[in-house]
Amino acid sequence: MNNTELISNTIHFVKQQLENAEGGHDWFHIERVYKNALLIAREETCDLQIVQLAALLHDIADSKFHNGDESIGPKIARDFLTSQQLDSETTDHIVAIIENISFKGGNFEKKFKSIELDIVQDADRLDAIGAIGIARTFNYGGFKNRALYDPKIAPKLNMSTEEYKSSQAPTINHFYEKLLLLKDKMNTPTAKKIAQERHRFMESFLSQFYAEWEGAK
Repeated sequence: MNNTELISNTIHFVKQQLENAEGGHDWFHIERVYKNALLIAREETCDLQIVQLAALLHDIADSKFHNGDESIGPKIARDFLTSQQLDSETTDHIVAIIENISFKGGNFEKKFKSIELDIVQDADRLDAIGAIGIARTFNYGGFKNRALYDPKIAPKLNMSTEEYKSSQAPTINHFYEKLLLLKDKMNTPTAKKIAQERHRFMESFLSQFYAEWEGAK
C-alpha cells in the first residue's frame, strides 16, 4: 500500500471514529493538528509518514472521554495500523507518540523522544491556544457543565496528573493551569514563533473578560 492510500484510509477511519465526538476533540480538531504538523514538518528533518499518521491518530480515543483510561487510544491506533499492514517499527513509533503527547498537568515526563513526537505535540498544543484554543476551552467547559469563572476559586498550579484529570474547576482557571503555559513548552522553532501571537491573543482576551466581568467595559 502506498502512503497516499494509507493516509486516505486513516482519514476515513478517524472521521468514522470521531463522528459523534465533543466539538473540541472532533475531526476538525484532528484536521487542524494535521495541518499544523505538516507546516512544522517542512522546517524539520523528520519521517513525514510518521508525523502524518500520528497527527491523524493522536486523539482517536482521548482518555478524558473514556473514564481516564489512557490505554484505549494507543490500542485502537495499533489495531488500525496493523490492519493496514504497516511495519511494526513504524507502528511502535506512532503508538509511542500517542502515549506521550498529552499535557497531563504539565508534570508528565515523556518516556519516549523523537523529532516526530516534538512536531505532533507542538501541532496539538498550537490548537489549544489562541482563538481556537479559547473556543475549545469554553466548549469543553460547557460540555462538562462547568462555571465560566468563580473569583473565589484560584487556579491550581503544579497539579499531579491525577489532580489535573479530575479537576472540576471553572473554565477560566484552565487558562492558567494549561493554556498560558504552552508557549514556553513548544519544542520546535516554527511552533514557538506561532505560539507567541496566539499567547498574546489569549492575554488580550483575559483582560477583556475581567473588565467585562467587573462591568468596566
